[in-house]
Amino acid sequence: MKRAGILNRHLAGALAELGHGDEVLVCDAGMPIPDGPRVVDLSFRAGVPAFAEVVEGLLAELVVEGATAAEEVRRANPQASKLLDGHFPALHLVPHERLKELSAGARLVVRTGEARPYANVLLRCGVFF
Repeated sequence: MKRAGILNRHLAGALAELGHGDEVLVCDAGMPIPDGPRVVDLSFRAGVPAFAEVVEGLLAELVVEGATAAEEVRRANPQASKLLDGHFPALHLVPHERLKELSAGARLVVRTGEARPYANVLLRCGVFF
């Protein structure tokens, strides 16, 4: 058994398969999940695990070269907005409907138990060298 890092075997395996340019959608419990991408559903109950916990855990494991979120997060979820701005100074914002369209191209969807609106981000993988 792993000592540290992500222990969920489905998530750890999916992360190991990602390459440069692959996208990962980290979403709240209400985000429609597109057909096609691999899905790792971590939701346990409302709020568990929190969006912030999952994002921070993934950032400890991944190199991220870009991130996209819904522009509605600024108004509707200041806590998620602050988290995203702190991690992604060049955060790209699009209308929520556009984010849903873009999520169809994700290679992996990680569903959190977050129950607040617009706690979603599309991460674009980078390389470590």
